[in-house]
Amino acid sequence: MSLKLEYSRYRLPFRVPLRTAHGLWSEREGLLLRLTDMSEPPAGPTDDPGNRPRTGFGEIAPIPWFGTETVDEAEALLRELGDRVNDATLDALPGRYACTHFALHSARAKCGVRNAACGLTEPASASPLSVPHPAPSALPVAALLPAGRLALTQIAPKAELGFRTFKWKVGAGDAADELALLDDVIAALPDGARLRLDANGAWDHRTAGRWLERAADRPVEFIEQPVSPAARGADDLLLGLAGDYPTPLALDESLVGATDAARWLSLGWPGIWVIKPALLGDPAGVLAQLAAAGVAREDVVFSSALETAVGARAVLELAFAWHAGPPPGAAGAPAAAGGSTGARPAKPRALGFGIWPLFTGAHRDCDGLGELPFVRPRDPERLDAQAAWDHLQRPA
Repeated sequence: MSLKLEYSRYRLPFRVPLRTAHGLWSEREGLLLRLTDMSEPPAGPTDDPGNRPRTGFGEIAPIPWFGTETVDEAEALLRELGDRVNDATLDALPGRYACTHFALHSARAKCGVRNAACGLTEPASASPLSVPHPAPSALPVAALLPAGRLALTQIAPKAELGFRTFKWKVGAGDAADELALLDDVIAALPDGARLRLDANGAWDHRTAGRWLERAADRPVEFIEQPVSPAARGADDLLLGLAGDYPTPLALDESLVGATDAARWLSLGWPGIWVIKPALLGDPAGVLAQLAAAGVAREDVVFSSALETAVGARAVLELAFAWHAGPPPGAAGAPAAAGGSTGARPAKPRALGFGIWPLFTGAHRDCDGLGELPFVRPRDPERLDAQAAWDHLQRPA
């Protein structure tokens, strides 16, 4: 397949800057790209939508402090590829360019469907996640709470919208001050709600232990990445913490690129897997590894990398494909880890997509679905890659 490659760099200001353990994040920078199938001439007039060349869109949305390539590095690689690529070119991309790999393969997959807007998965016959099970009627979404005391002002309005899972950014301030706020945050939650704590790798072993002791008898669903993957002995620290306390831990920054999942599977990770497909290079392949290892589908949490509508649609399509599969031990599914063959009901954990609206109003065409406590299978179709692409082509 001969493909025309076009790309456009963007820099979009966040509506509300995000304060994390890595600092203040005020804008999203990345690249949108478009592939057009040039291998077949149009069957008729190109003003007829049915005769236009097949196109697909993708998004490069790096997070360098997670260990991905930078936007500059990705753009340099695209320049090197030139304006024409083919299957062999795309299959030979350097492994360290995971975000670029995701974007190009997302776009290529959609070139197999005439006039499709954007997406990720290959046609059903080629996808390792293809299963003859219906997708869930909806997937819940976790509302993102800002760091510090400001979180207390955001819980009630989000609860009124219907959110019942909340994710609080911790590790951005003094650990003792944040820990003192924990009970206030929990008290403000609606009945039956669950709280996630996302430390972004900010804690040392001792601080993580203090939080896990406090969380043990509280409605904390899990604690995300308590220790940085760059910390000395991080793997052993995370495994030790996961075994010493009842509150589950989740990997996030520790899962970047296609090889990390295989490494953690070999180490016997017992916790949650937070998957940011935009950073994984080959997310379908990673998910196939998890499924083959018997990881419960409800123990995989799909999360945004704060991408535009283009990348978000691809991620959400993949999330629905994953949750359409049978639980480990069911007919046609791998046995659950530890050898169990009994299927257990899988209630999906909330998606990490409670970040919309993400951009300032001037960039609505690039934004997500809005503040929705649930996403239905057809909702990703509302994310219009062509509109986002056209928006970036307009003069500033």
